Amino acid sequence: MGTITDTPRTTRDVLMDTAEVLFAERGVQGATTREIVEAARQRNASALTYHFGSRENLLLEILARRGGPVDAGRARLRAGLGEAPATSELVWCLVEPYAAELDSPGGRAYLRIVAQLRGRFASWRVESDESTTVSLTSILGELEQRAPGSPEVREAHLLGMITLLTGLVAQRAHAIDRGRAVALSHQGFCAEVTDMCTSVISC
Repeated sequence: MGTITDTPRTTRDVLMDTAEVLFAERGVQGATTREIVEAARQRNASALTYHFGSRENLLLEILARRGGPVDAGRARLRAGLGEAPATSELVWCLVEPYAAELDSPGGRAYLRIVAQLRGRFASWRVESDESTTVSLTSILGELEQRAPGSPEVREAHLLGMITLLTGLVAQRAHAIDRGRAVALSHQGFCAEVTDMCTSVISC
C-alpha cells in the first residue's frame, strides 16, 4: 500500500513563505532582499530576482496568494444576503473572511503585512489586484453609497473603515503570535469589529 507524501515546496514557495514572515516581523521596507534570500537558504543571491523580478512583485504575489481565498469567502457571504442587506451584514462580509486568516501563522503574517500598507488604501481602486479583489471592490462600492455626505466624505468614511479593520485584525494577529491572551473569542472579536466598522460607515 502506497504512502501519501506532501507535495515538495518549490523555490518560489520557500521564498514567498520566508518573505511573508520577514515582511511581517521586520516590515515590508525593513526586510532586505539579501535577508530574504539568506533566510530561505538559497545559495544563489539573485534567486528572488530570478523568480519574481523584484521585491515589489514578490510582495504582490504574497498578497494575492492569501487575498484570493479571502475574496472568495467574501463572495460566498455576499451571495447569501440577497438584494437589500443591512450595512452591518455587508461589513460582516468583509470582516469574517479576513479575520479567518488569524487561524494560521502564515495568515497572521499576511494580516500584519496588509496593515503596513495603509498608505496605499487611498488608491486601492487603482493598485489593487483585480483578480483577487472582485468581491472586495463590489462590497466597498455598496458601502460607499450608504455613507453620508459628498463623494469625498463618503470615500473618507470608507478609507477610515478599511484602516480600522486592518489595524484591529493586525493587532490581534500580533498578540496571538506573541502568545498573549486575547480578551474576546474569535466570534466575539469579529462581531465587535463589525459593529465599529459599521459605525464608521454610518456616522
